[in-house]
Amino acid sequence: MPRTWILTGSPENYAATKEHGFGVIGLKERNRNRALELQPGDRIVLYLTRLMSFAGSIRIEGELYEERSKLWPVKPGKPDPYPWRFPTSPEIVLEQSDWIPAESLVDQLEHIQKWPREHWKLAFQGQVRPVSDHDAQVLLDRMRAAAGAPA
Repeated sequence: MPRTWILTGSPENYAATKEHGFGVIGLKERNRNRALELQPGDRIVLYLTRLMSFAGSIRIEGELYEERSKLWPVKPGKPDPYPWRFPTSPEIVLEQSDWIPAESLVDQLEHIQKWPREHWKLAFQGQVRPVSDHDAQVLLDRMRAAAGAPA
């Protein structure tokens, strides 16, 4: 059964992913063990730091591979920090004006309930985490509605 993951990334990394047609996603060097858990067919919901919004979702289309060519912004002279990669395809891509503020889902997402309400932002610390089927449905319904697609 495919799983749904939330991937936390900067708006700059999102822009680079978009620039590549949402055809590839990478996990940080330290997240190799987590990368091994992701499978073809899984969904990745894209959460943007600083803007604290969901911008869309992509699907994993193939197996994990290691690649260190630079695709995402990195400090000069540093190797690409996202070597654990997957081929992906866009599922739902929201216009920036339709991005969903995470705060609007605080009372609906089970994942966020693990933290005190006033500290909901802690739910999105770290790069990637799986979410429940319930949360996957809430996110998918909201993104489809924002995109004007049938739920």
